[in-house]
Amino acid sequence: MNTKIPQTLHVDAFEMRTADIADVELSQLQALSISVGWPHRAPDWQHARDVGHGFVALDEIGRISASTMWFPHGDQFATFGMLITAPRLQANGAARWLMERVLADCSGRHIRLNSTREARRLYVSFGFRPQRTIFQCQGEAIAPSETAAIADGLMLRRLDRADIEAVIALDTPAFGAERRVHLIRLLESSICYGLYDGDRLLAYSMRRRFGRGHVIGPVVASCDADAIAVTRPHIIAHVGSFLRIDLRFEAGDFANFVQQSGMSVYDTVKTMVTSEAASYGESDGGRPIVYGLASQSFG
Repeated sequence: MNTKIPQTLHVDAFEMRTADIADVELSQLQALSISVGWPHRAPDWQHARDVGHGFVALDEIGRISASTMWFPHGDQFATFGMLITAPRLQANGAARWLMERVLADCSGRHIRLNSTREARRLYVSFGFRPQRTIFQCQGEAIAPSETAAIADGLMLRRLDRADIEAVIALDTPAFGAERRVHLIRLLESSICYGLYDGDRLLAYSMRRRFGRGHVIGPVVASCDADAIAVTRPHIIAHVGSFLRIDLRFEAGDFANFVQQSGMSVYDTVKTMVTSEAASYGESDGGRPIVYGLASQSFG
């Protein structure tokens, strides 16, 4: 995008200016997300700032009126999220203005995002194309029913920093790009499980504090049975507590397992991309795929 983006925007009788999202108080960002009903805590915002970039729109007395972020995965690909506009300004062009700033920063990259219904028209106007629906499943976890035993020769165990290269190798074809920085940061703040066949990682899952409770994700596996195997310990650990997972599939054994464990569909978003090169990997002869997202913003 070669057009110069203005640094200020006149809205009604006042002027807004942009600031780097890293330079504002976490309490202000949390207040913005609360204003639209999003559950992000201050540590959730800090996690996003640790791995991403973005802008906020400030009014004349320094209040945050809107935000947006992007998350690089190498030089050719990025995910996008945290587009929030305060209710009083949702029809005044702030979201479009910030989108233009972000897209200028991301010039040359393929981009993927997950859109709410309210933002979909805006993204279409920037050339994003819809793909798969994402199902936000959440609720009070209940003990999962017994499932088939893990096959002989396979081992389910906790993962640690020494497993990171195996996680990255499994994750990259499923996610569609290497997200090393994100996975290292997630591993630091998550409980992680992996399913191994000898020294080969077949599936992994992570769980961390987020919003109202804990979120499970990412979950990457090549089949539903393996996805269930690495997700089951997280549910058992939080029976009676709030759990969330953002699924890429509404049906199938894994989706059924999630819903039978107390996490019903609460809402949906739509994955959108600027090009097919920004797509998730799809299952083809046992290739790993993303079953559960790290978050709607991270992908």
